[in-house]
Amino acid sequence: MKKIYLPIFLFLGSVTLISCGDNKEKESQNQEDHYHHTDDAGFSYETFKEDPSGLRLYTLDNGLKVYLGKNEEEPKIQTLIAVRAGSTYDPADNTGLAHYLEHMVFKGTHKIGTQDWEQEKMLLDSISNLYEMHKAEQDPEKKKEYYTQIDSVSQKASEYSIANEYDKMVASLGAEGTNAFTSNEQTVYVNKIPSNELDKWLTLESERFSTLVLRLFHTELEAVYEEFNRGQDSDGRKQYQATLEGLFPTHPYGTQSTIGKSEHLKNPSMEAIHAYFDKYYVPNNMAVVLVGDIDFDKTIAKVNDAFGDYEKKEVSHPSFSDEQPITAPVEKEVFGPTSESVYVAFRTDGVGSEDQKIVTLIDYILANSQAGLIDLDLNQQQKVQRASSYTNFDNDYGFHLLYGMPKANQSLDEVKNLLLAEVEKIKKGEFDDWLVEAVINDLKLSEIREYEDASSTAYAYMDAFIHFQDWQDQVDFINDLKTVTKEDIVNYANKHYNNNYVAVYKRKGKDTSISKVQNPGITPVKLNRDKQSDFLTEFNKTESPALQPQYVDYEKAIKNSETKSGLPVAYVKNENNDLFNLYFIFDMGEDNDKELSLAAGYLDYLGTNELTPEEVKQEFYKLGINYFVSSATDKTYVGISGLKENLPKGLALLESVWTNAKANQETYDKYVEQILKGREDNKTQKRNILFNGLMNYGKYGENSRLRDIYTAEELKNKNPEELVQKIKDMRNFKQRIFYYGKDLDNAVSAIEENHQLPKELKEYPEAKEYAETNTGKKVYFVDYDMVQAEMVFLSKGEDFSPEKMAATELFNTYFGSGLSSIVFQEIRESKSLAYSAYSAYQTAKEKEKPNYVMAYIGTQANKMPQAVDAMMELMTDMPEAEEQFQAAKEATLKQIAAERITKTSIFWNYESLKKRGMDHDYRKEMYDAIQGMTMEDLKEFFNNNIKGQDYNVMVIGNKEDIDMQSLSKLGEVEELDIDYLFNYEKSSEDLKL
Repeated sequence: MKKIYLPIFLFLGSVTLISCGDNKEKESQNQEDHYHHTDDAGFSYETFKEDPSGLRLYTLDNGLKVYLGKNEEEPKIQTLIAVRAGSTYDPADNTGLAHYLEHMVFKGTHKIGTQDWEQEKMLLDSISNLYEMHKAEQDPEKKKEYYTQIDSVSQKASEYSIANEYDKMVASLGAEGTNAFTSNEQTVYVNKIPSNELDKWLTLESERFSTLVLRLFHTELEAVYEEFNRGQDSDGRKQYQATLEGLFPTHPYGTQSTIGKSEHLKNPSMEAIHAYFDKYYVPNNMAVVLVGDIDFDKTIAKVNDAFGDYEKKEVSHPSFSDEQPITAPVEKEVFGPTSESVYVAFRTDGVGSEDQKIVTLIDYILANSQAGLIDLDLNQQQKVQRASSYTNFDNDYGFHLLYGMPKANQSLDEVKNLLLAEVEKIKKGEFDDWLVEAVINDLKLSEIREYEDASSTAYAYMDAFIHFQDWQDQVDFINDLKTVTKEDIVNYANKHYNNNYVAVYKRKGKDTSISKVQNPGITPVKLNRDKQSDFLTEFNKTESPALQPQYVDYEKAIKNSETKSGLPVAYVKNENNDLFNLYFIFDMGEDNDKELSLAAGYLDYLGTNELTPEEVKQEFYKLGINYFVSSATDKTYVGISGLKENLPKGLALLESVWTNAKANQETYDKYVEQILKGREDNKTQKRNILFNGLMNYGKYGENSRLRDIYTAEELKNKNPEELVQKIKDMRNFKQRIFYYGKDLDNAVSAIEENHQLPKELKEYPEAKEYAETNTGKKVYFVDYDMVQAEMVFLSKGEDFSPEKMAATELFNTYFGSGLSSIVFQEIRESKSLAYSAYSAYQTAKEKEKPNYVMAYIGTQANKMPQAVDAMMELMTDMPEAEEQFQAAKEATLKQIAAERITKTSIFWNYESLKKRGMDHDYRKEMYDAIQGMTMEDLKEFFNNNIKGQDYNVMVIGNKEDIDMQSLSKLGEVEELDIDYLFNYEKSSEDLKL
């Protein structure tokens, strides 16, 4: 199954996925396949022929679309409220508006988030007027004066506001994943709720979208500034945006980014945001998507009660002139500190077009993670470091993007030419006939997996709405692909894949286009944490039907069998479909034998005496089977997954590769080059430096798994024959099997026929230990070219104890995690000191291993001292807010009550429990303990485990911008060289510097 690459940009955090809408509903070609019904309450709905998702599509009288799907695997509902409104419709002089509006919809209404609306409204109106004067003023000094007034009036307004009331209420439902995202032509609001909380959720959302109130505006604007800066630290985002600019030089897809331009963020208009909300946030331009444990007839009646009185308005979306054809390659460059890559993109027609069908097939013929032309010709043969492709289809246009990363001493032009050479093979028809059918089967498997998951199904419905798609067209899409012939593909490629591409080179170097948004200076606003609106008071009085937790009896849920040779087989039945997973599990990993991971990775590039490496991948893909060999620190896994009917053939093929893998010195040499180039690339990624390199150093110091690596010389001197033999010899060690599927007897029979073992299995080598060091009074710093600065505080705690799990869960909900947590409120909402800030007490994954206190801040470098002070103040003296505590307690209990451990998770959760020395579902003890907890209990947990801890502090940022003297107050500062951090050897390029 292909892994689709999509760039991640924005969060409320929002993820920005490029999507779009159109100005009129697309007519289905299959209206006769629509079935129209009326339920007992008189609501009309549509169903669709051979729809595997079981959608019921309603349209209320006011035009609101309601997509309902049933999935009873857990007592939860994935909710999405989608608006056909995004950055494409931003006014040209107010870019970023749709995204900023998304943030503000979390701030409440005239009923939510206020103590006295009439008094607050007068002050908000004054702030709005000041912003208009600020926007119109050209004199920088006078603009500062206006901003000072805005800040002053905002303080007065905050006396009446109540921060995070929406977040508190939705958290009290036990909601998960509360967030929103904005992209080209959509803004979508996300929650996953326990199914018994539907009534309260609808009450809350009905009020939430009824009125827009722009309270706490300038503090949230500062959070968006931070988000803008984070975007400038993302080379991937800059490369992607440059690609869009090349593909769409006159269309908003390319001329307007979702985050907006710096000058527009500095000069916002509250009036413009209100106008945008009034225009697009209307029922006939919105959809409510609910997928999960629902009753169709009752649910639609409730949705109608909540949203049916919203007033329908005429909605018109802007239309744009057609882009001129691209007649010659468009080449662009972007610069930054991360590793180099190249994008090659071709513009296509949009959603619902014939282009979408043929280009989808071309994309999977090129790259499907197993047997595509790029997969086999470039990745398998190691001609590049890594390459793949993906598609994106909006309503006005789409694109097909190929991307590649170079090997050492390989130019980006060489990578580009290799990618284009694979396209030439499509044009010449140089691909096997069977590949088209295999691609369609692969897509069908992906669809099966998608529709068994409530969240994936909900997002598929959302996409159809945003794209104005008739759902029947989506249902028929894969069958429609079967009508596309190889000749159609070749003809299309020759017509459309020529010199009409955009190439964007991501090069290492200084980005001179960085636009820093300066800290305007904000006085902390009042949170009024101890206050609540009348709406919240009434909301809390509403009782929801009880939902009782369900715990797993692992002895019953996991069936145990064995093969004739005595191998234990753990079995969980797949109740949903005919897919399976089969794992051979060896309880030894890299800690037992450092070579295991190296050998497992090498196997992926090998063939057998009868099959080339490329033919191995092709044979698995023909069967619809994925295979894997992977090694973790304490486990090694060998296995397959796919269609039940092909398990015997898939296992026979796996065993053939396992038994007959053929070493190749040239392949191994390229493999080593890839590893070494991967190290060079890894040390350019700031997230890898912080959360992998620095975090490991903060825990282990010099003696860590991360640094315990082979040198380049050691890698080059390895004997590839011995590595292959190591994988072959694994079958001689003790092992066990996990099977998830429908037919255990068939699986065991296939194992007995194909998996040959010696009479006696060997014991595992002894595992190497890596001792965790004591933390405190040390600051580890890495210099990195970035706009923001990021830091992690880490303190080693007591060893794992099950008795702490309940308090840990409640503490993290109340204090450090989520939009309504103390840390988020204080550091982002009140003081605007960071875009992202959180804290957690992290319990160890193994018995006799230590827990950790962890806190994170991502902020502008010039705010770091204040942000650190704010975080340390919270970590020293936990604010006590009884009502917020009760909401956190209720939320934690409801999340446990709604949680269901199902499918393969049953087995893997039990594996995790055993590592912690536990043998049963401990959630029962946690649930019972949390029910009786008080604020005093939480305070005691804080005092015993958080307060007064000494921290190792890991920091990454631009040394020119960091206040090193301020860092020294946290402990002894040690600037670490990245190569030393990872125990890498200096590259020739580094030595030249």
